[in-house]
Parts: sequence; C-alpha cells; structure tokens
Amino acid sequence: MKLYIGNKNYSSWSMRSGVLLAAFGIPFEEVKLRFDFSAGSEWSRVIATVTPTLRVPVIVEADGFTVWDTLAITEYIADRHPELPIWPRDAKARARARSLCAEMHAGFSRLRTVCPMNIEAFFPEIGAKLWAEDAALRADVGRMQAAWSDALATSGGPFLFGEFSAADAYFAPVAVRLSRFGLPVSEAAAAYRDALLAHPAVEDWVAEALREQDFVPEDEPYRTGR
Repeated sequence: MKLYIGNKNYSSWSMRSGVLLAAFGIPFEEVKLRFDFSAGSEWSRVIATVTPTLRVPVIVEADGFTVWDTLAITEYIADRHPELPIWPRDAKARARARSLCAEMHAGFSRLRTVCPMNIEAFFPEIGAKLWAEDAALRADVGRMQAAWSDALATSGGPFLFGEFSAADAYFAPVAVRLSRFGLPVSEAAAAYRDALLAHPAVEDWVAEALREQDFVPEDEPYRTGR
C-alpha cells in the first residue's frame, strides 16, 4: 500500500492520514510529491495518474485500487484493520468521533485560512494580531475548544476518546496551528494540544517536516523566504 502525500511542512490533509497509519503501526510506502503545480513538474506528471481530484493524500493498493479524501481513507483503513481501535469501540463514542472528524473536514474554514499549517515557522505576533482583529477566527477556536472539552470530559483523556484514535489524527494539524500561531486556549485544550504534539507519530512527522528545508511560496502568506 502506498500513501501519496505533499510537503510534510505544509500539507495538513496528508498529515492526518500519515499520522493515522504510523500511530497504529500499519505498513505503507510513503510517496511524497513536492507542491509544485507548474507544467512539467513531478506533481503535474504524477498526481493525475493516481487520483482524479489532483489532491493528496491518496492511497494506492498493489492492484491499483485507489482511495482519496482523508475521511474515506480513514474508513478504508478501519475496514481493513478491524482489530485496531481506529474508531472508538463504544458505539456512541464512535459516532461522536465521526461527527468531530466530519466537522473538522468541512468546517473551521477561518482557522485554516488565516493560520495555515507551517511546521517549521512560528508566528506569535501574527497570531496575536489575528486573534485581536478576527472574530471568525476566535469563533472557530471557541467551537473547537468546546468540542474537545466535551469529549475529554467524557473520556477522561489524554486523547479525545481515551486512547489515540482517528479523531486525534484529524486534529493533529490543528495542534500545530495553535502552537505555531500562539493562539490562546484553555488549560484543558492546551493539555490536549500538547499531548497530540508529543505523540510519537506526530513527533516523527514534525521531525521529517523540519528536515525538508523546502520553501513553497504559494503556501507562505506570512514569509518571503526561509
């Protein structure tokens, strides 16, 4: 099984699937395509051969079968590995975990827009300015904190549903955003953020992102160089 991803420093969608597979020890071959959408680039040559969406992540099986979109990939992995608690075992917790993933998948657009994932860079001054001026950003973070608090209060933590699950892989890029932009969160949310960042699968992803040393201008609204 191959997992096609983009730059680890920038690709929050890739991070979800990569962290999920690594966290549960599921073997896969990683194929990284640099974000370069110019004609003739590796991205342009390869991506159209593996997915009609022209986006990552994408799983490609040995027989050529492909699965794209992070939610579909998560469900596919859960179906392939019923022995693993990809989703919580309890039916109500499982439904809530899926609800949170779907909400993350479709929502929090302001947070994602103004605080894009950039693992190697820290923007506390920009984060403070955004927080003071952007009500939509504050609303996104407030809703996220409420969702986290509800799940953590029910499960007892340290992860949303007790042990690490797909829901936590889904929010791993958010932990990076909160950290890099220094956005203020509650004590409980900060503890969960830090637990995510300390998970070995997340730490490995971050370490590999830092080794990339690759500046992609299209993904850099706040920097002009490294």
